[in-house]
Amino acid sequence: MVVGSVGGGAAREVLSAYRTLLRATRKTFAEDTLMLTQSAMEVRKKFEENREAAQFISTMIVQAKLNSRGGFEVKPSKEHAGATLEIPSEEILSEPTRERKR
Repeated sequence: MVVGSVGGGAAREVLSAYRTLLRATRKTFAEDTLMLTQSAMEVRKKFEENREAAQFISTMIVQAKLNSRGGFEVKPSKEHAGATLEIPSEEILSEPTRERKR
């Protein structure tokens, strides 16, 4: 498992949580090879999904702070350098969501 751009201490915590989940699945499904395989795949899938969310938050979101002049200041960090975001087109934005279709 590649942890990506997570810092040293945080990377260890992520790997520790991942290993803890895998140990729990091995204990729970000790006699069921199919469930062992499927649960390991599901754990991996969820970690990958959350890695994408963590990467998005780390690179695309900054906190603006109110300064003494009444304006806001943003201090992007090195993680923000070169980050880009595809803005959805008006056509995509106007499409009904799944919830609206129901």
